[in-house]
Amino acid sequence: MNLQLEGKTALVSGSTAGIGLAIATALAKEGVSVIVNGRTQERVDKAVRVSGAAHGIAADLGTEAGARAVIERFPAVDILINNVGIFEAKAFEEIPDEDWRRFFEVNVMSGVRLSRHYLGPMKQKNWGRIVFISSESGLQIPVEMIHYGMTKTAQLAISRGLAETTAGTAVTVNAVLPGPTESEGVIDFVDRLASERGTDRQAFEREFFEKARPSSILQRFATPEEVAAVVAFVCSPLASAINGSAVRADGGVVRSIA
Repeated sequence: MNLQLEGKTALVSGSTAGIGLAIATALAKEGVSVIVNGRTQERVDKAVRVSGAAHGIAADLGTEAGARAVIERFPAVDILINNVGIFEAKAFEEIPDEDWRRFFEVNVMSGVRLSRHYLGPMKQKNWGRIVFISSESGLQIPVEMIHYGMTKTAQLAISRGLAETTAGTAVTVNAVLPGPTESEGVIDFVDRLASERGTDRQAFEREFFEKARPSSILQRFATPEEVAAVVAFVCSPLASAINGSAVRADGGVVRSIA
C-alpha cells in the first residue's frame, strides 16, 4: 500500500533497536526522510545503515539537554514518534523515588518536551503527526512493574489532551499500544529469566502467555515489524480520521470491545 508519505520528515526517538528501529525502517521504505535517535553515536550510526534513515543524532532524550540538542539540530519535522522508553520488573515495595523519577523523565517527559516544540509548527503548517508508543500495560497495569505502567497511562492522557488542541486542523495526535513484543530489551529480559529457570526462550514464552498474559489471542510475542506497520499507517494521510485515539496492536491482550 502506498501510504502517501513520500517527502515527509520524521523523528523517531529511541530508534536504534526494537520497535523504534522497525518504525524508522518502515517509514524510510515509504520515502520518509527519517531521523533516528539513540544515546550513543555507535548505535545511531548502525541504525542509520540498517534502517535507511537519512539522519541520526545521539542524544539522551530522558534529559532536558538531550531534547534541546535534537530540537536545535532538527527544528521542524512532519512526524514525531515518541518511542523512547525503559522498563524493568521490580516489586512495588522495592521501587525507590529515584526510579519513579527516572521512568517519568524517560518515558513521559521525553515526549512532552519534543511535542511541546513540534506541535505548534505542525498546526501552523496545517499538517503533522505525533504518535506516542504506549503499551497495553497502560490499560492493564502489570503488578511486576507498576512504575512502567504508570508512565504508559500518562502517555495516553497526554496524547488525548494534545489531540484536543488540533481541532479543525490536519494534525493528529494518537497513541499506539503494543502488546508483548520481541524488542531487544524484551528478548534480553526473557533470555535472562529463562536461563535463571533452566529453560529456553520458547518454553518461557509459552509459560508467559499461559500464566502472565492468558488473555492474549495472539499467544506469542509480536514482532517489531508488526507494530511498526500499524504506526506507519497511523502516520499516513490515509489515517486522517484517526485522532485522539489509543490504537491497540496488542495481540488481543486487552479484553475490551472498544
